[in-house]
Amino acid sequence: MSKVVELEQLRKEYAQVTALEGLSLEVAQGEVLGLLGHNGAGKTTTIKLILGMIAASSGEVRVLGKSPRGHSAKTLRMQWGYLPENVSFYDQLTGQEVLEYFGRLKRVPSSERYALLERVGLAEAAQRRVKTYSKGMRQRLGLAQALLGHPRLLMLDEPTVGLDPIATRDLYQTLDELRRQGTTVILSSHVLPGIERHIDRVAILREGKLRALGTLDDLRRSASLPFQIKARGHWETGTWEPLLQQRGITDFHVNGTRLEIASAIETKLEVMRMLLADQGVEDLDVQAPSLEALYVYYNREQESGNA
Repeated sequence: MSKVVELEQLRKEYAQVTALEGLSLEVAQGEVLGLLGHNGAGKTTTIKLILGMIAASSGEVRVLGKSPRGHSAKTLRMQWGYLPENVSFYDQLTGQEVLEYFGRLKRVPSSERYALLERVGLAEAAQRRVKTYSKGMRQRLGLAQALLGHPRLLMLDEPTVGLDPIATRDLYQTLDELRRQGTTVILSSHVLPGIERHIDRVAILREGKLRALGTLDDLRRSASLPFQIKARGHWETGTWEPLLQQRGITDFHVNGTRLEIASAIETKLEVMRMLLADQGVEDLDVQAPSLEALYVYYNREQESGNA
């Protein structure tokens, strides 16, 4: 697949603060990248560099093969969409007027503007002034603005802020649809359980440096965090303790008809086969290390490395 975003050894300094240091990253067409990190980790700075809103102190940024600053900036702006963390519009305009304004900038036909208002659930509020909108409604209007013109690159900074559960579900369904259509998405969020099923890769930033990069499976293999295996059934007291200990598994808990095991990835299949072969086991559930657990791991590993 073609590369939509290319970052090479990016460094960004503000006075005495280094916001980014040596960031290299590529994002392919149709990929959804989760850009994660604590406040101040460099996420928003990275997005602003990609958008050409600020210049790098050193390093190179290419979007669709071009620099986002200079002569190619105007052309690129027609091909991307951006939803900032704090959405702000002219309060005296209606929702429809806001989209008409941005739609004219992107040369988007009126039919598409109204269709987007319907898509984000604002059709009935299209004629209301933005000052009457709730935070969630403003966020949905911001998403509609970002989707104008079928962008090839979509950047979302905390897109679910203020959204109710139904609107959040609709947002992620939209992202899945855009991915199938080949749109590249960079998504920054602190709501990790929500994005886990909708991203292809994860980039974790800490103090301006890239701490981890890869698919969830890549990060799980690297972190070697245990899988949680839960079984329910009927068995005699003392059945599982010796069997698990013989296999070198010591992190487990038996409570009557329930068994919970923390298994390394190397022993996961062996433990599952053992459980499935036992007629007393009635139910079995396996949970891989979550994105939240991986995020905590890579940040704590960095802290211990700096200690």
